[in-house]
Amino acid sequence: MHFFTIASGSSGNSICIGNEKTTLLVDAGISGKRIEEGLNTYDFTTSDMAGILITHEHADHIGGLGVISRKHGIPIYATRGTINAIRRSSSVGNINDGLFYEIEPDKDFSLGDLVVRPIRISHDAADPVAYRVSDKRNSVAVLTDLGIFDNYIVENMQHLDAMVIESNHDVKMLEVGSYPYPLKQRILSDVGHLSNELSGQLLGRLLHDDMKHIFLGHLSRENNYPELAEQTVKLEVSMGDNPYCGTDFPIEVAPRDTASRLVEL
Repeated sequence: MHFFTIASGSSGNSICIGNEKTTLLVDAGISGKRIEEGLNTYDFTTSDMAGILITHEHADHIGGLGVISRKHGIPIYATRGTINAIRRSSSVGNINDGLFYEIEPDKDFSLGDLVVRPIRISHDAADPVAYRVSDKRNSVAVLTDLGIFDNYIVENMQHLDAMVIESNHDVKMLEVGSYPYPLKQRILSDVGHLSNELSGQLLGRLLHDDMKHIFLGHLSRENNYPELAEQTVKLEVSMGDNPYCGTDFPIEVAPRDTASRLVEL
């Protein structure tokens, strides 16, 4: 399998995952032009995509969905609540009902040569999910936009080969920053976003000897720094109740506005 982030941050998200036979997008939260440019970095095109998996309906995850779905006729996979929310979104515009495919958390489905498992997450959206994407050899997960994690998340994310995991904010930066108090409370809540510390604690429960690559994603532009996120996550892993140090694995921050490196498993 291969995967790379096209954009990852509080202003827009899109990730490409696939293997030799099937390639898909997770989210389309940037413009169609930027998605195409990101895919072209590694000789893919938008029309190559077998489907688009949508985690939830917030603008930074569906901003480019209407344009690319109408232009290329790509199937869209999302939960019922998310589909209904997308249909109500005036910014997305009209999307042919035939392009929507309803999925359910905890029920695997096939997309070409890949098997996808949607996994429930805690976020202030209609019916949000994370995704685990597998073929016969490898598994990659996209785990962002969750306020908390629990044993259910940990159990469903075991034995991954690689992942994109949220490391949204530094708590102290958020607390003293310029955001309005209600927004700060929302981000820090159980339906908000994972801090650097929580990201490292979750990662410590998911690491195993064969984990090959970790991208830290969905960083806040205002309340985090890439270097701080990476250092904090690695420190939490090293201090946690696990046999690893943060430096034992390739952990790097996914770029906000450009394509990441292509990771091949």
